[in-house]
Amino acid sequence: MISALIREFVLPLLLFLFLRAVLRNVFANFRGSVRRAPKAPQPPVAHTGGVLHKDPVCGTYVSGDSSITSTIDGQVVHFCSKECSQRYRAR
Repeated sequence: MISALIREFVLPLLLFLFLRAVLRNVFANFRGSVRRAPKAPQPPVAHTGGVLHKDPVCGTYVSGDSSITSTIDGQVVHFCSKECSQRYRAR
C-alpha cells in the first residue's frame, strides 16, 4: 500500500519538482545572457579643490580644472558643460 502510494504520487512529484528547478535555472541563465543592457557612459571625473567659477548660463559652480573654458572678448569664461557653452555662444 505505501509502496504503491510512493510510486503513484511521491516519485512523480519529486520528478516534477526536479525538472522544474532545472528548467528554471536554464531559462534564467538564457534570459540573463540575452537581456544585457549596454553599459551607461561614466560621468567625467570631477577634480576636488582649487578655485570655483560660476557658469554664466546655468549658475553652477565648477572647478577650474574640470570646467570647459572659452575666451570671449579677451575674457576666459568657464562652463560646466558643452551644452552651456553652446547656449552662451548662441545668445
